[in-house]
Amino acid sequence: RLFRQEGTRYQQAKRVLHAAVPDRLHAREKETGIIRQFLRDHVCGRRPGSLYVSGAPGTGKTACVSRILLDCKDELAGSKTIVLNCMSLSSPQGVFPAVAQQLGLPAAAGREGVRRLEKQLTARGPMVLLVLDELDQLESKGQDVLYTLFEWPWLPGSRLVLVGLANALDLTDRNLARLGARPAGSPQLLHFPPYTRDQLTTILQERLGQVAGDPVLDAAALQFCARKVSAVSGDARKALDICRRAVEVVELEVRSQTLLKLLPGGE
Repeated sequence: RLFRQEGTRYQQAKRVLHAAVPDRLHAREKETGIIRQFLRDHVCGRRPGSLYVSGAPGTGKTACVSRILLDCKDELAGSKTIVLNCMSLSSPQGVFPAVAQQLGLPAAAGREGVRRLEKQLTARGPMVLLVLDELDQLESKGQDVLYTLFEWPWLPGSRLVLVGLANALDLTDRNLARLGARPAGSPQLLHFPPYTRDQLTTILQERLGQVAGDPVLDAAALQFCARKVSAVSGDARKALDICRRAVEVVELEVRSQTLLKLLPGGE
């Protein structure tokens, strides 16, 4: 019975340390508010536009957007939401048939497919929210794919709101300089800074605080992990992975121990 209780605690600890979308994102209240307001202004307000979200891996970009889409599901119910991870595409040009499929359009390659999409996105209908994660995977010769996507919201009659997420802070300046020639054509920028030591410590404590009973990992160990990770990357996923691995090591040690109990009347 004692072993089963311990085993349950370790399983719970590993579950809460997984890099899933939490109910609340610590230290990202400001960024969450900006994204939420952008969606309300543009999707709910029927104003086409674009937002470019940058930040190193593990700084909460995808988690924030995913959390907001869940929380604002009712507000966005009147629009069409498309979420694509560009890592899953075989080529940068593959984004166009992927979007067309989500909009219920017949597949068409090359310029014909792009023209069909443009016609659809400028026709009357509900607003379309297109979220592209790992946007830097769409970089191509001449950056034609990225230029096309970021210019769609500014087509006459457009009903597209584009949100792109990528690691590079300067992707729009470096590869999309032509957008700057038109002030209205430049996307709104939002940067996610790396997590600090204190922020990572709080994130780990909040996650493990969901497990009942005595702490599974010592507070000093959490602070040590947060200090090391913040010095290298500020990647919250890395900190969660390290702690989850530590719990697995402890769990294996407990499994290998034999629990002896003195029998009644025994010496």
